[in-house]
Amino acid sequence: MRTAEKLRAFHAAMFKAYGPQGWWPAGSPFEVILGAILTQNTNWRNVERAIANLKHEGLLTPAALTAIEPERLAHLIRPAGTYRLKAVRLRHFLRLLADRFAGDLAALLALPTTALRETVLGVRGIGPETADSILLYAADRPVFVVDAYTARILYRHGLIDRDATYDDIQALMQGNLADDASMLKEYHALLVEVGKRHCRKRAPRCPGCPLEPFLEEGQPVSNGD
Repeated sequence: MRTAEKLRAFHAAMFKAYGPQGWWPAGSPFEVILGAILTQNTNWRNVERAIANLKHEGLLTPAALTAIEPERLAHLIRPAGTYRLKAVRLRHFLRLLADRFAGDLAALLALPTTALRETVLGVRGIGPETADSILLYAADRPVFVVDAYTARILYRHGLIDRDATYDDIQALMQGNLADDASMLKEYHALLVEVGKRHCRKRAPRCPGCPLEPFLEEGQPVSNGD
């Protein structure tokens, strides 16, 4: 099976098994950006608690967050973990928005895709996965977000080498999938679901995985023992 055909079949099988995932849960593009930064090295439940704190205080706008004291921001996002570091990263993003776009998020998100990605990557503390999450889910750009689940699944199915880089994996996905932001959002979310349920870092649970039929001869199968 060719790579493009296999990747499309992956999507069909995962969607049939799990249905639409409804990512990204947020009320505005700015809330997506907050979530993308806060979810670094933590789970989404903790991020939801942090965002709920900000929402309760009426702080889900760039202007409102820029106006509060750094210590207060850190306190409010404490549930997301490493809260002082993440508060600094949020303030770096807010400073970019204020200095280059007069606080206008729409102006930032209106940049051409390449320029937008380079601009967001220029914010200290924002790496490729966070930047691409912002592009895909906040700006609706057709870029594939690569995470640990994606890399693990593709490696175990023989589609990438162990030493494949973020850029290698993104190029593979974008080169073989439709240039469609909605589909890429769903694909990314479905891979995360497979990773959580079956393709775990240790002791993967292959039986029952929607991608198990695509394992080829010689590729290991594990029942999680």
